[in-house]
Amino acid sequence: QVRLVESGGGLVQPGGSLTLSCAASGTTFWINAMGWYRQTPGKQRELVATITRGYTTDFADSVKGRFTISRDNAKNTVYLQMNSLKPEDTAVYYCNAKGSGNFAVWGQGTLVTVSS
Repeated sequence: QVRLVESGGGLVQPGGSLTLSCAASGTTFWINAMGWYRQTPGKQRELVATITRGYTTDFADSVKGRFTISRDNAKNTVYLQMNSLKPEDTAVYYCNAKGSGNFAVWGQGTLVTVSS
């Protein structure tokens, strides 16, 4: 069994930066891709960024050039470096771990609020 624990959320001013971390513990050998998704009330959960074990990355157009995703396979941890934050980035950010099949695990979410 695997558990994902996110950290690093909080309040930040527009234009500021924030780094999110997600640590996977337990049985982690099956994990291929890890990533971040976000959700606001009344909206569907949307992709932010993903990264595979081979370090192939994918970003939403809305965050491309501002966010960076990275992972440390030895530590079973994925990071999301968020720069030039905008109010529209405000959301609950969820960590995701996916295997080679359709099995996936979600973290509990961490709130990011971008406001003056």
